[in-house]
Amino acid sequence: MSGKNRELIRDLTTGSVPGTLLRFSMPLFLSGLLQMVYNMVDMIVVGRMVGTAGLSAVSVGGEMMMLITFIAMGFSNAGQILISRYVGEKRPDRIGEMVSTLFTLLISLAVVIMFLFLLTYRDIMAWLNTPDSIWEYTRQYSVTCILGTVFIYGYNLVSAILRGMGDSKHPFLFIAVASVINLVLDLLFVGPMGMGPLGAALATVIGQGVSFLFALVLLYRGREQIHFDFKPSHFRISPNVIRPLLSLGIPMVIQSAAITFSMLFVNSYINRYGEIHIAVTGIARKLENMISIVSQAISAAGGAMVSQALGAKKTERVPKIVLHALWIVAIPSGIFALVTLFRADWLFGIFSQDSAVLAVAMELYIPVAMIQYLGCTLRPPSFALINGSGNSRLNLAVALLDGVACRIGLSLLLGVTLNWGITGFWYGNAVSGCVPFLVGFGFLLSGRWKPRDRKKDSGGPPESSVD
Repeated sequence: MSGKNRELIRDLTTGSVPGTLLRFSMPLFLSGLLQMVYNMVDMIVVGRMVGTAGLSAVSVGGEMMMLITFIAMGFSNAGQILISRYVGEKRPDRIGEMVSTLFTLLISLAVVIMFLFLLTYRDIMAWLNTPDSIWEYTRQYSVTCILGTVFIYGYNLVSAILRGMGDSKHPFLFIAVASVINLVLDLLFVGPMGMGPLGAALATVIGQGVSFLFALVLLYRGREQIHFDFKPSHFRISPNVIRPLLSLGIPMVIQSAAITFSMLFVNSYINRYGEIHIAVTGIARKLENMISIVSQAISAAGGAMVSQALGAKKTERVPKIVLHALWIVAIPSGIFALVTLFRADWLFGIFSQDSAVLAVAMELYIPVAMIQYLGCTLRPPSFALINGSGNSRLNLAVALLDGVACRIGLSLLLGVTLNWGITGFWYGNAVSGCVPFLVGFGFLLSGRWKPRDRKKDSGGPPESSVD
């Protein structure tokens, strides 16, 4: 490759496995850290300046946004894995076709979904059992965020393309821009301008929009490297890559949908307990996200490395990637668990000084948090292998087990049948997060992730033997 190509494309199939994993995941971790801060700022600023009602509204509004983003996440992750495979196979023609297809598909979906949610958001709020006391705040926050759907999909799309090509640094820069803008505008809109949750949502959308524009400029300047010229005639769905994208992307979307809807189903019960428990649940989700940023960074980096390794026929690297991913995440998870055990009052106090919120958190939530952190530790190596190998069936199996059988089943069993109340729903949600580990490590030990040969012109990745 030329010196210019090395700006965006990086070979992840050589060198030390833990070294490559750490170097590639570090910008992803920093991106996740900034995204966490980006999302937390809304809750912190609104919680401190508006109070528990505003904090709860942002929490419920965030649940609605989960419904919007799971399609973007599913197809973007699938596109990233396939681009990584094409990089490993040294097939620039397929890279360009995939970029074209991703842009055309996801931006079109973003427009359709935006209008769909503008027509149905009230029904969704009712389904989520949004309390009357926070209805208007939640409506303002949700509608504003819905209007930024194209920016959300665009950022996920561009980041997936870059990560698939081995570039994790530029997505970090994009989220850094969005985070700074969001922080400044949050303080302005919610503080002096007194716009409440509406201001927090507006700050988020503006930050996402500016970040997406910067990303588009970068890709346009590097259009020769991604083999996509941004001409109107180039925005099309390529028959050469749409089949593998749908084959892998649809199960990933179903996986995300199952997890998202099951979480919202559980939260719809939690929301019946009122503002205090909604606030505790929202804060707890943000705290879990603090360790999830490490988890997701290692999972994404590991998946890209597994995909490139399989594309380059270097299967001996795959088990090493999985095992190194496990211990790398275990260290920060353990540290964070200790901090939560001994300073939970400080952690929850970052978001709210409401004595009722802190009392519920301290009395009921800490044991649940320990299980959630365990799941955050066990998931990354499993998803790195499952996603990196492009195994669509196993993705679907994990979705059904995690999202439906365990999260909904356990939550209803503990919360309703055994009458544990809100703690039952919390525990059911937390325990389900450990399910992917059982599936992923069984898959690793079976050796069935190793690819079978496929005709080179088929457009898709080599199939694993389970398919």
